[in-house]
Amino acid sequence: MIEPSDGPSAAHGADGARVSLERAGDDLVIGLGGTWQIRAHLPGTTAVEAALESTPAPREVRFDSADLGGWDSSVLAFLQGVEDAAGARAIPVSLDGLPTGVRRLAELARTVPERGVRPEVPRGSPVRRLGWLGLRIYEGALEDIGFLGEAALAFGRFLRGRASYRRSDLRLLIQQAGADALGIVSLVSFLFGLILAFVGAVQLEQFGASIYVADLVGVGMVRDMAAFMTAIIVAGRSGAAYAAQLGTMKVTEEIDALRATGISPMEFLVVPRVVALVVMMPLLTVYADLMGILGGYVVGAGLLHITSAAYVQQTTAAVNMTQFVPGVIKGTVYGLLVALAGCNQGMKAGSSASAVGDAATRAVVSGVVAIIVACGVAQVISWVFGI
Repeated sequence: MIEPSDGPSAAHGADGARVSLERAGDDLVIGLGGTWQIRAHLPGTTAVEAALESTPAPREVRFDSADLGGWDSSVLAFLQGVEDAAGARAIPVSLDGLPTGVRRLAELARTVPERGVRPEVPRGSPVRRLGWLGLRIYEGALEDIGFLGEAALAFGRFLRGRASYRRSDLRLLIQQAGADALGIVSLVSFLFGLILAFVGAVQLEQFGASIYVADLVGVGMVRDMAAFMTAIIVAGRSGAAYAAQLGTMKVTEEIDALRATGISPMEFLVVPRVVALVVMMPLLTVYADLMGILGGYVVGAGLLHITSAAYVQQTTAAVNMTQFVPGVIKGTVYGLLVALAGCNQGMKAGSSASAVGDAATRAVVSGVVAIIVACGVAQVISWVFGI
């Protein structure tokens, strides 16, 4: 028999909880006796850890609960400490000697991981940490692919008129994504048109070609910059809002309540947000085109002394459907990416207040990255097909 050496409280709790250690061949048997209650000062695991460090090391850890009386969750806390100590030394733990109720609770605790806890980077060699990082990336990729698959199925049901959502929610989301964003889109697009005109004017004036500022601003805004800048604004505004809203619903267990009542959160929460941005982004892009061209006109007419008729005529001649249609398509794609990024981060947010903020931050970052990647891919496609 190996008696614990934690001190009096380790061998005997205040209300009679006892721990004894015994080597049975190559195994370590932990005997639990007395009454285990959480309000008492219970035995610790220091003696168990010392026994696990003994030479030779135990092949397996087993339990003997023949003398165990009443118990509560304090037994699980002790059991968790033993499993952590044994797991750190790669020693298996058998729960066969424990009461049936303890085994069931232990299995439940293993099955349901603690929510809102970020896994720690394992210690060890760089190769081990690199492998852990690769596994994390792989698991995250699988989770994202699963989300995209569920979103596609839910959107298909929406197109067939079978999705479960409230039309009043969709109308409100459309208003928030579209009409409520006109102010910031107007300001940013107008100022960007001004900046683009200033940059062009500095160079074009050297050659007496100031009139081509209209071409530069018109084509630049309509083809790329209006959709790109509007998408960045929407990512910081709507994308972060979607992540925060869904993350908060997850914290308050509203999403779990929807699942419990048989309503798909993808249909009820995600699809209306995606539809709202996909519908409004083309309109916001066209509006940003006009505001950007207006900003260029202010510079052309106010500083370069280009007449209004000449500026409008030059812009009309330079801008055609070849530039306009790709810009609108890009805006629609950017809106889809932003909505999916925001909803994805919100749906997989942790269950704490700080996790909601983290989800909003990740939504903005992932949305902006997706926009930049999509913009680069669009440029390559345009170059290959000569559009």
